[in-house]
Amino acid sequence: MTNQTPFGGRAGREFPTLPKGETVASFESYAEAQAAVDRLSKAEFPVKELAIVGTDLTSVERITGKLSWSRAAGAGALSGAWFGLFLGLLFFIFAPSGASLGILGAAVLIGAGFGMIFSVVSYSLNRRRRDFTSVMQVLATRYAIIAEPAHVARARNVLGTSGQVFPPAPGQTNDAAATPPPAVPAVPPAPAEPRAQGASADAGAAPADGADGEASAPVAEAPRGLTYGEAQDAARRAAREAREAEAEQRARRAAEAGDGEA
Repeated sequence: MTNQTPFGGRAGREFPTLPKGETVASFESYAEAQAAVDRLSKAEFPVKELAIVGTDLTSVERITGKLSWSRAAGAGALSGAWFGLFLGLLFFIFAPSGASLGILGAAVLIGAGFGMIFSVVSYSLNRRRRDFTSVMQVLATRYAIIAEPAHVARARNVLGTSGQVFPPAPGQTNDAAATPPPAVPAVPPAPAEPRAQGASADAGAAPADGADGEASAPVAEAPRGLTYGEAQDAARRAAREAREAEAEQRARRAAEAGDGEA
């Protein structure tokens, strides 16, 4: 699934982190994702800004058949013959001019014999634990094409995925589905104004109901949804009204007490 180059190690060190960007398209197979990238390349899209990210990786071992003595011997002879052919060619090229093709054939036969022996011995030691042949694969359940935010709109228009919502892929930062909604700032409470010492003492000693049976005036509560300055003005106005109501009640009680003494 990757193209190996002579500079593969250096290229791998240049990209040590996951790609950042938004999901342009999502597919269930790597072949579909590769075809989408080829389509973008034909549309003169800067494909170096793209990345294919596979999520939910799964290891799959596909059983290819049962292993027997004959299959083990044949596989060992074939691998040994290739190795003998390689050594025979080296000897034929760098040997003196008197060397013939017979040396090449002998190297192939010797390599095939040793390879068959080694394979049969290995099978005799491991056949009780592993008596079959298989191929290991690493697959992903979803392949997402990630692009830089500046090229997302163009890539979606080419692929025809505009308006679709995709789940966030690893490393994705600018997708709307992965961005939390902005927090609403809370309005801080307005600070209470200090009262005079005499007024505080009178307010603490005054009963809840007046002498004439009327309840004392309630303190107005500032409405919600105001700004900080409006909340402060409402709190000051409520405190002023409360002080005026308390002064009026004290004056009324003083007048009633004077009439009673007279």
